[in-house]
Amino acid sequence: MGIVVDFHSHVLPGVDDGSASVKESIAMLQRMARQGVQQVVATPHFYANHDSPENFLERRYQAEQRLRREMADYEGLPELIVGAEVHFFSGISQSDCLKGLTIGGKKCILIEMTDVPWSESKYQELSDIQVKRGITPIIAHIDRYISPFRTLRIPEKLAELPVLVQANAEFFLQRSTARFALRLLQQDKIQLLGSDCHNLTSRPPNLGEALAVIERRLGSPVLDRISSYGQDVLISD
Repeated sequence: MGIVVDFHSHVLPGVDDGSASVKESIAMLQRMARQGVQQVVATPHFYANHDSPENFLERRYQAEQRLRREMADYEGLPELIVGAEVHFFSGISQSDCLKGLTIGGKKCILIEMTDVPWSESKYQELSDIQVKRGITPIIAHIDRYISPFRTLRIPEKLAELPVLVQANAEFFLQRSTARFALRLLQQDKIQLLGSDCHNLTSRPPNLGEALAVIERRLGSPVLDRISSYGQDVLISD
């Protein structure tokens, strides 16, 4: 297995509905490390209709600095990379704020979609983010949109677009959805994984558990492919 990256987490303290404190963030990172996670992308929620990019970025920066200062006292924690979970909004492909919200300042951005069904104009907006802005959308927690409907329409449509797809670990851990999740992963309709962890109790880090299921059912080559996608995202210029 290559480098294990958790591409969706709410580990930054006090920014959104995720970690409530630096202490909790450190405990979350320690649990991730025990599960084999080597890099974690902090993706606090950004809602353009409720917050300005400037205010969000300042709050994110302050939370990041508090956490990094505390992380310096611990060994073996995952590398912290900062991004955002950007809630889709009309005109998103035209927004000048996207560059500051990308993962690690690179060329990919995590997008939280609205409730399904999605109109053709939303699919077009996703395409335009890449075509017009040069930033590749990563569709966050695709399982929330497809698992209730047991349909391939959404992943098949996304496969036609210049986007990547992220699924939550829970998709592979729930008995009712695991087979479906594994099928989509095997078909390369899911490229990135994340825990979407918010705390240590109701929504804890659990990516390691999902990786164990994937390796047991699909084998290590699939894990290598996931790792390769992840590193391409993190080193993209």
